[in-house]
Amino acid sequence: MTMKIGNNELTRKKVVALVLALIICVVAAILSPFILTGAPEDGLVKVRRGSTLEMVSDSLQSTIGTAFGRRVVTLLRLTGSDMTERHGAFQVNKGDSPFRVMRLLRSGQPSGIKFTFNNVRTRDEWAARVGDRFMMSKDEMLRALNDSALCAKYGKTVDNVTAMLLPDSYEFYWDITPEQMLDRMHDYYDKFWTGDRKAKAQALGLTPEQVSTIASIVDEETGKADERGKVARLYLNRVATGMPLQADPTVKFAIGDFSIRRITYEMTRTSSPYNTYRNPGIPPGPIRLPEKSTLDAVLNAPQHDYIYMCAKEDFSGYHNFTASYAEHMANAHRYQTALNARGVK
Repeated sequence: MTMKIGNNELTRKKVVALVLALIICVVAAILSPFILTGAPEDGLVKVRRGSTLEMVSDSLQSTIGTAFGRRVVTLLRLTGSDMTERHGAFQVNKGDSPFRVMRLLRSGQPSGIKFTFNNVRTRDEWAARVGDRFMMSKDEMLRALNDSALCAKYGKTVDNVTAMLLPDSYEFYWDITPEQMLDRMHDYYDKFWTGDRKAKAQALGLTPEQVSTIASIVDEETGKADERGKVARLYLNRVATGMPLQADPTVKFAIGDFSIRRITYEMTRTSSPYNTYRNPGIPPGPIRLPEKSTLDAVLNAPQHDYIYMCAKEDFSGYHNFTASYAEHMANAHRYQTALNARGVK
């Protein structure tokens, strides 16, 4: 009798063990896709303030993949996650589990987004680049740049506020606001304008904004880094003598067409405060976002007495410089002849 009871007890233990094993297998089968599977690729999941789980799901699925995104959202639902107060861009790396991504979206730190820009002419173009990278739209950034009260906060006008937008690489959160971004850009601008640079500008009789404007003209005039200082000094000589800048790029800016290759007399009559053929002195603001190296080229421009320049007739990108009007006209004639020979209108 004792032997029979022992066998029954052993049988019950085997059954319990088997059931537990089955439960563990079932649980493991259910949980393994949430713990052991990984994101198929890197991606930046963007969550707007006030997003519902459905909106988060759409962002996940479009960025990382449908199956993976659904698993993450399932975990968010099971954990009772409220995403309406979460916002930002969250970096998901290839191989991250749904469980890890769920925790990232629930309480992780948003990722910064690298923003690099150079060779930008207009505020429209810059605002478009911002709108392509961040939560704000191009129009929202343009409204900020055209807000005279906001510009005054930085000691700038609507015309010269773009002087703050120094081409470089930066990092911002995806959901940064237009004013927050301009605050940051102003901080970087202030760091660039050290006491030494301000002293050099003052010695030239210029404000930092005027240096930026001249630098923007220099950047348009030449793509040759070794010529920028020379071109800068030419314009500084014109400013010092009261001579009109008569810079062709300002006419292109006034017309709104930088593709123009040949400036005509009629073009120089274009009515605009930026047209330096019609208006004396320095334009009210930059005609492009000047490079930091060009700002330094203006501040450290080598001395010379040239006041005329003309593109070389060999189309090398360099210029002929002179202090003589007669020599300048000869240089201009050779260049015009070369344009005619190439059929440039």
